[in-house]
Amino acid sequence: MFAGTYTALITPFRNGHVDYDGFRRLIEAQIAGGVDGIVPVGTTGESPTLSHDEHRDVIKAAIEIAAGRVKVVAGTGSNSTDEAIALTLDAEKAGADGALIVAPYYNKPTPEGLYRHFHSIAEATKLPIILYSIPGRCGVEIGVAVVERLAKDCPNVVAIKEAGGSVERVSQLRQTIPDTFEIISGDDSLTLPFISVGAVGVISVASNLAPGRISELVRVARDGQMVRAEQLHRRLYPLFKNLFLESNPSPAKYALSLTMDLSPEVRLPLVEMTEENRQLVRATLADLGLLP
Repeated sequence: MFAGTYTALITPFRNGHVDYDGFRRLIEAQIAGGVDGIVPVGTTGESPTLSHDEHRDVIKAAIEIAAGRVKVVAGTGSNSTDEAIALTLDAEKAGADGALIVAPYYNKPTPEGLYRHFHSIAEATKLPIILYSIPGRCGVEIGVAVVERLAKDCPNVVAIKEAGGSVERVSQLRQTIPDTFEIISGDDSLTLPFISVGAVGVISVASNLAPGRISELVRVARDGQMVRAEQLHRRLYPLFKNLFLESNPSPAKYALSLTMDLSPEVRLPLVEMTEENRQLVRATLADLGLLP
């Protein structure tokens, strides 16, 4: 259902407000690059610092701009179950194709708490749900046993974005859950190894900059063209690495300020990149031929 390349969109700001003209240009570039879908208002979209109204409006704008040309998976997670349900229902009403729901952060729920959180959201909506496990940011992992229970008990929990950094965990999930349940890489640098053990694609930060190349990497890897896939991976690896020199999405926003004239503006507590790291990002873009 969600195989392929999905771009975890940045939310462009200008002078403190969402830059909807820039957002439109970014989405059009993704569609022209051949991505399969877009993900507005995930962590890359700075969901923690968007107001509730902005959150809903950005999702609506993404759906309107995409106009059915690619799928739109709305980021609707929260560490409050009631809030996650409300955001998910808003996305469903707006016409999203799915919802990406991150593990509750800071609360550190038990496995039973995680199960009930996602089960409650799934019961409240008809949208297909992608679980999002990223323990480095949330302080808790969606355990394999929890994923197995949700896949069995909730027909609309159909996939997981796996950002725990472990190829072995992807293998564990693939051995445990049905083949129809999709595993999606949450780390650009691990897309190729994850696909080699059963993942079906990526929700990518790097595709904000290089949608065509990321789409090709995923496509040839899924087709079993591993020599070509490795060539693409090695060529793109410096981009994968240097887009995380500082907290995401500050590096991606700086890069887009060079390639698409979007503002590098982020919201506190995030800050713009240091000059030293800016130079590394600029050099990476130049080497890949991504600078205008």
